[in-house]
Amino acid sequence: MLISFDWLKQLIDINKPTEEVGALLTGAGLEVEGIHTFDVVQGGLEGIVIGEVLTCERHPDADRLNITTVDIGNGTPSQIVCGAPNVAAGQKVVVATVNSTLYPTGGEAFKIKKSKIRGAVSEGMICAEDEIGIGISHAGIMVLDTDLANGTPAAEFFGMSSDKVFEIGLTPNRADAASHYGVARDLQALLNAKVVLPSVETFKIENTSKPVSVEVENTEACPRYAGITVSGVKVGPSPEWMQKRLRAIGLSPINNIVDVTNFVLHELGQPLHAFDADKITGGKIVVKTAAEGTTFVTLDGVERKLKATDLVICNAEEPMALAGVFGGKTSGVTDETTTVFIESAYFSPDYVRRTGMVHGLKTDASFRFERGTDPNIVIYALKRAALLMQEVAGGEIASEIVDAYPEPIQNFELELSIDRAQRLIGKEIGAERIKNILTDLGIEITAVTDISLSLSVPPFKVDVKREADVVEEILRIYGFNNIEMNENLATTYLAKFPKPDPEHITQTLLDYVSANGFHEIITNSITNSKYYEQAGEAETAGLVHIVNYNSEDLNVLRKSMVFSGLEVLRRNINRRQKDLKLFELGKVYELVEDKYKESTKLSLFMVGNVTAESWKQPSNKVAFHDLAGTVQNVLRKLGADFEVQALEQNNFMGQGVAYIKNGTVIAQVGVLNTAVTRFMEIKEQVWYAELNWDYLLKKYKINLVAEELPKFPEVRRDLSLVLDKNVTFDQVRQVALRTERKLLQDVNVFDVYEGDKIEAGKKAYALSFTLLDKQQTLTDKVIDNTMNRLMQQFEKQLGAFIRK
Repeated sequence: MLISFDWLKQLIDINKPTEEVGALLTGAGLEVEGIHTFDVVQGGLEGIVIGEVLTCERHPDADRLNITTVDIGNGTPSQIVCGAPNVAAGQKVVVATVNSTLYPTGGEAFKIKKSKIRGAVSEGMICAEDEIGIGISHAGIMVLDTDLANGTPAAEFFGMSSDKVFEIGLTPNRADAASHYGVARDLQALLNAKVVLPSVETFKIENTSKPVSVEVENTEACPRYAGITVSGVKVGPSPEWMQKRLRAIGLSPINNIVDVTNFVLHELGQPLHAFDADKITGGKIVVKTAAEGTTFVTLDGVERKLKATDLVICNAEEPMALAGVFGGKTSGVTDETTTVFIESAYFSPDYVRRTGMVHGLKTDASFRFERGTDPNIVIYALKRAALLMQEVAGGEIASEIVDAYPEPIQNFELELSIDRAQRLIGKEIGAERIKNILTDLGIEITAVTDISLSLSVPPFKVDVKREADVVEEILRIYGFNNIEMNENLATTYLAKFPKPDPEHITQTLLDYVSANGFHEIITNSITNSKYYEQAGEAETAGLVHIVNYNSEDLNVLRKSMVFSGLEVLRRNINRRQKDLKLFELGKVYELVEDKYKESTKLSLFMVGNVTAESWKQPSNKVAFHDLAGTVQNVLRKLGADFEVQALEQNNFMGQGVAYIKNGTVIAQVGVLNTAVTRFMEIKEQVWYAELNWDYLLKKYKINLVAEELPKFPEVRRDLSLVLDKNVTFDQVRQVALRTERKLLQDVNVFDVYEGDKIEAGKKAYALSFTLLDKQQTLTDKVIDNTMNRLMQQFEKQLGAFIRK
């Protein structure tokens, strides 16, 4: 929905900038998705002003040129060379100032620059009407008859000022705001201003020579139908001011009669329809549902077969319009029309919605009728349209107002508890503030007590039917951002925030691991002490021995997940299942300073090939990153941040890495020592990972982050670094992230080289850097400066050599 800012200002006094008004509307539930500039002429005459010619002398080196000095209101007269034959001192003229851009009629745009013409300095241009795009004449410069001050924008003189247009994403529950008047009502409450509708006091019935009677057969589908006749009209183009209003909101002017109905629709939210009164056979309007299968040609020339549920507007013989949806081809206004019957009605949303869906018709009128219009504005809209038609097309009111309204639609009555309202809001905003907001929104307060308000809600508030709906109205005007949240986010009006459920988090992450091809195993937490004895004295320390064990092979509680997992690997490998990805979540036990300690670990094992052998691709042996990638993704899903350090070799693990947070190892990934695997009778290389599950569940929860897709493109730049062999990629990454915190989104290594083509003890990293500015498109200058700073820091902090 498009709303003109200038049009709004005709209804309510607004002294705030466009952007601030847009923010207020968005906060009140009318989301402003964009603010556009509407120019009556291209460029909006920006930089073009009214000036006064002070002097005019013939150019010494050109017979057809004059050198003028022109006052353009900036305190210093401008010298302008002009070739127009009618230029003279004392004239008020239109001046394009230096750096303004002209959009001439039928020509290419060009920018005005300070220049020299035949040796004389020229600081602007005195314009003809075709040169600024408002006409076609090029006979000479425009000479104005005006008292406007020098320097006044020309757009103000010509009535062609640019307009700001709000693009509002109207939600279905805000039918009351589907017009400039509806939006102004919200601003009335937001700005503590007063909406003033155009007066219809001058409306009067001049004669009753063209009466039209109305009969409503289906009052359920049409609770109210009103109309009036205007005779002696002359169909033609609308005046410029009306065309400007309609064009600003994306409508194409048609003729003065149709334009008036569209104007009132978007001003008040009340759809109207204009019939050629001479085509109303029998001088009678009948509102009824159609006979099944009736053929009817709509305004677009399509013949349609009507349903028995379609509400139609008929004359004494045949249908003339689909009520609230679309007019008929034969009854509409044409250039020959001299008498118009204006329809203003309230139709049932259900009937209009059904008809629109059946026939695939969506119009500005049906958009409003099917959501619910205001039955109480029907007569005002009728008078407003009649007066506008007289203004733009002439004519006179030639009938009484016909108003078929057998059962007036009543306001909706309800009680509002002040205490409950403030608890739902989450803040005590005071009874007076509540009453002011409701009154400004058009909700009548019929009775007041210390604890409650009796309210009468008008029909145009179609979605306000409960106490909670009223509270929502109050809250959106008061401002959601004005409700402070307390430190603990504890409230009496919201459901309790559930505590992170460890079981749910665990299951979600195990499902992720399983989805990546790992099979879950469940092993005995009682194991053999010999496993730890062969691993060394350090591993036997802290073992929890079982006093009454039944078997020498099951005499201790496991201290590590390693051996129970290796038992499963051995059993499967011995049965020729050599490509394995296994995981287990289980308990481990340890005796620490005479206290028994129980903790939970997540272990992962990989052995053999990552992918099975096939004709499409070769089989690849498991490598470090195959397992580390899964571990890192689990940590990221928990929202864990960490540092990566090389893992010190121990009795179980050979080479690998540890993921550390605040000095605590939260996970480790590496290859198991061959001494351990051989003891377990496994010849293959085994990759192993272990996560400190208790710590992770205590410190983190599943971290779901949603953000808007970037509007601007990412940029990738590659870099090749030669570094000492002991410098890790993580060190490179940390230097990059510290150097560029805003634009750098990702650092990736896509190639590593070690060989005879570079110095011994060195390695080469091929790195990619992803840059993104969420506010604007990155320029080459910004990108180059960023990459230069990164290269400087790599050289300074890591001793890198940049390969160019």
